[in-house]
Amino acid sequence: MIAHVGLRRGEACGQRRSDTYLDSATLEVANQIVQYGWETGESAPKTTSSEGLVALDADTVVVLRQHEANQDAARARLGSDWVDTDLLFTQPDCSPLHPADVTARFQELTRQAGLPPIRLHDLRHGAATLALAAGADMKVVQNMLRHSSITVTMDTYTTVLPEVALAAAEATAKIIPRTASRPLGHISGSSPTIVDGKESEEMNDVNSGARNKSR
Repeated sequence: MIAHVGLRRGEACGQRRSDTYLDSATLEVANQIVQYGWETGESAPKTTSSEGLVALDADTVVVLRQHEANQDAARARLGSDWVDTDLLFTQPDCSPLHPADVTARFQELTRQAGLPPIRLHDLRHGAATLALAAGADMKVVQNMLRHSSITVTMDTYTTVLPEVALAAAEATAKIIPRTASRPLGHISGSSPTIVDGKESEEMNDVNSGARNKSR
């Protein structure tokens, strides 16, 4: 969710199932887990702009449906030992994840994968960069990240814009016809129109008719 949707760490840890709408492929960011020293608690996002709906891609919806099914199976198996928190990502008994533990687990995975040091928060930046590279409008990326102003988004991802602009230029060029066409001229003295390397049948018919008439 951090890498694909751009959630912040606390938002991902605090995402509730009741705020996750898989039928409409969206989720609402309305809760987060925050640290007070080592202790944690739940609260609304830090600003009103941080709240809002975020779209989900089809593959993520499939994964989340399976995840929720696994949670439901664990609830049935654990019975009274199940901690009913309504959180989407949890410990095996549905108790909340500690944000610091999530960071530590991510760092362990990056080491195992042989990757250079990467911050967990860098996945959020990666989600925005990939969206821009895929051609998403800057306003769409702002809404995904829930920045208070589009200026914040543009200032943060300025280095991505030249690559996006180049890709847009290439995509635009591909839809422009490369074979020039000339409009039909006057009958007398005009040469046949060439379209895609072939003589225009319409002009041939006109010229032939004009020659027959002059005879």
